[in-house]
Amino acid sequence: MVSFATTILRFDEQGEKTGWTYIEVPAELALQLKPNNKKSFRVKGKLDEYAISGVALIPMGEGHFIMAINAAMRKGLGKRKGAKVAVRLELDDSAPQISADMLDCLADEPKAMEFYKTLSPGHQKYFSNWIESAKTAETKAKRLAMAVNAMARGLHYGLMMREQKANK
Repeated sequence: MVSFATTILRFDEQGEKTGWTYIEVPAELALQLKPNNKKSFRVKGKLDEYAISGVALIPMGEGHFIMAINAAMRKGLGKRKGAKVAVRLELDDSAPQISADMLDCLADEPKAMEFYKTLSPGHQKYFSNWIESAKTAETKAKRLAMAVNAMARGLHYGLMMREQKANK
């Protein structure tokens, strides 16, 4: 477990990260969490008293990492860019919860399942979370079909979404 205080930051112009709210995790602390690691990994813990789990630390070079602070986290914290936050983190090596409906559909499409298995757990979870966040059965069915179709064609989540946006 590592504990530190930091300031919530926001990217102004940073490619696909533009507009992200985040905190920095210095290299020496990231090394304590996962020694000799330079790739993204998941953590759990607390931001002030707001509990988090399954949140990715993303490498930013020279051993430093960032953790995106999404809207739900900002709301739970009641804080925005510029605010100080107390951080307590530890490695989260629990398996992500994956949509059972998505796994059932993938089982019927071997090519899609083969591609799915090549994805990192985090990228598998992007598809799962998107499907499970549907508010209606109709939307969920549409998302399931889109996801399986995209994976059958070898598209990861980001490419699928960009393709969908371009086709609107």
